Amino acid sequence: MAGKSSHRSARMSGPVDPSQRIVDAALKLAAQRSWGGIGLDDIAAEAGMSLAELYRIHRSKGAILAAFRRRIDESVLAGLDRTDRDENPRDRLFDALMRRFDALKPYRAGIAMMWREGRHDPLAALAGICGLSQSMAWMLEASGISAAGLLGRLRCKGLTAIWLATLPTWIADDSDDLATTMAALDRLLKRADGIIATLSRGPFGGPSASQSGL
Repeated sequence: MAGKSSHRSARMSGPVDPSQRIVDAALKLAAQRSWGGIGLDDIAAEAGMSLAELYRIHRSKGAILAAFRRRIDESVLAGLDRTDRDENPRDRLFDALMRRFDALKPYRAGIAMMWREGRHDPLAALAGICGLSQSMAWMLEASGISAAGLLGRLRCKGLTAIWLATLPTWIADDSDDLATTMAALDRLLKRADGIIATLSRGPFGGPSASQSGL
């Protein structure tokens, strides 16, 4: 499929604003120690600002992670080529998700630490999954697959599950081209396509995926 050989890295650009400094500081600390043990004052100090300055921008660690997730969303969406609209929606979805993994690579150590910690903190994991589902909705829409209505919500939940199932493979994948991650993601998308096909022809591809208003 075209996405497997041509996925393009999503890159961050623009000046480093205070919010980005906070996010970068939080992810740096997350790579070093338990996320649960990191205080907002720790993040403020790492970002080189006062706690009052941090408060004016982000009022919780959850808000910091939400800002990080939005930054990754924006990076992926900005990197998608509108000329790729002739590609199959499923191929575009694969490409969008691989771009997302590319954009996350500089933060992999911190994400890996939070991932392992989240497995033992169901409430924190649930909160993170709720926000992640919103990001997956944007990945679907960017691929020409509707995230609206009941069927759209099912797609979002399914894609969130696929993302989370692929994440451990990505964490362990130290190859430059993320070949192991690509193979795992492709396999899971194919499996989901077969399982959910009874609900709508081609849930991640085909005419119904891009045209459904459900």
